[in-house]
Amino acid sequence: MRADLLSDAIDGLDEALAAVDGFDDVLVGGLLRPRPGQAGGLTGLAEAVAGTPLASRAAEAAEKTAAGAGGEDHFVALAAARTALLGSVHDALVARVDEVTGRPAAAEAAAPSAGEEYAANLHAAARSWLCDLARAGWQGIDHELVAGAAPVVSAMLPDPALRRLATLLDGFAAELAASCPGATLERVPVRRWADLWSRALLLTLPGAARPAGVAEVSGRLLPLGVDVQEHATAVQAQVHAVFEPSDGGATRLVRASVSAPKPDTVVGAGLWQLLRPRMSLLAAVSEGRTMELDAMPVTAEGDLVWDDTRARAGEPAEVFTTARVALPTAVASAVAPLDRHPARIAVPVLVEGYAVEEDEDGTALRIAGHRLVVDVDRVPAAGPLTPEVVAASGACVGLLRWDAGEFLLQPLAVERTVRKKAVAVHAGAWAGGTADKAGVRAEKAATDAVKVLRERAGKLLRK
Repeated sequence: MRADLLSDAIDGLDEALAAVDGFDDVLVGGLLRPRPGQAGGLTGLAEAVAGTPLASRAAEAAEKTAAGAGGEDHFVALAAARTALLGSVHDALVARVDEVTGRPAAAEAAAPSAGEEYAANLHAAARSWLCDLARAGWQGIDHELVAGAAPVVSAMLPDPALRRLATLLDGFAAELAASCPGATLERVPVRRWADLWSRALLLTLPGAARPAGVAEVSGRLLPLGVDVQEHATAVQAQVHAVFEPSDGGATRLVRASVSAPKPDTVVGAGLWQLLRPRMSLLAAVSEGRTMELDAMPVTAEGDLVWDDTRARAGEPAEVFTTARVALPTAVASAVAPLDRHPARIAVPVLVEGYAVEEDEDGTALRIAGHRLVVDVDRVPAAGPLTPEVVAASGACVGLLRWDAGEFLLQPLAVERTVRKKAVAVHAGAWAGGTADKAGVRAEKAATDAVKVLRERAGKLLRK
């Protein structure tokens, strides 16, 4: 791993992000009547995509919007230009990661073909609401404006083909509603809301939300680790793995995800109770085993559409052996154009031979004289991996991410020496069940909480 490359500057990166930030600042005040000082943010965005197929549309959109005459088509063009810029940042960072790891680069993703107009009235209604938001700006939102999303979401949710956009709109509206009125906000999540707005707006276009193509694969799956993503009402576990096709094809990186709704009282190791029944792969991760897949669906982006009937437990497999032997030649899957964003980057890597540094800025690994920050906030409480265990380690399998202008490492598993023996500690060690005392206590507490909630729900239903 060429850690020295992680801190080297990338040509054009700062300029692209500055153009995005300039436009995002305009969204704070709104696009209805941009102040004279905000016109530079619109012009900067258009100039940043000059020489691309978006050039003329972005230039016209910036001019019209700066004059207070921007319409839906102009806002869509601005959202597309912003998304394209962040996509270029994503591609530049991924290219740097390929240099760092020395692994083969992913193939280019196929551009989506234009789709037929589907549920045009609902897409138009969603687009209209999003454009009203942009005109008002984040400082101009109120409960009446935000509530305009509710009937659109209600109409979309029953249709599986519209659920992706509906879920995004629903979550976005909930965040905005919790922040109303915008005029009183002390701090605006500028980048996040601009991300959600631009993504939602582009998903209202014909064909944008079309599902990725799915193929079927057979072979051996070797898990690397589990990334747990938890919110107050939902939890997701994403298993990162190396897949070896049975037909002798190239080894590739894949992911398998499982999610579930949850009450906010179920936290820590109790989360696994909600996820286990939905995916047998979690047991294999916990037991340190491979899985044999038979005609398992997989998208072009490397996401397995998990089906327990097409998988069975295989032989024992040690994560660090997989990382040392199979990971270096595993090819990443292409990323769809609309999904290219720096926040999406999560590349499995193996780091060894480092020294751990701890100071007021947090934990970092010193690799051949270069510093790599450890994102300990992403280490889940649903397993035995803790910041203290990371600090005592000598090898780490983790996800290389990028945030706030630097690369970070999210540990999935670490190897440390205990009584002169190498011992591995995994974030997903409790995924399939555990005899660990701390894990058992946490699971019991979660079981008790769920039991109480079910009793209360039963009483309410009987009334």
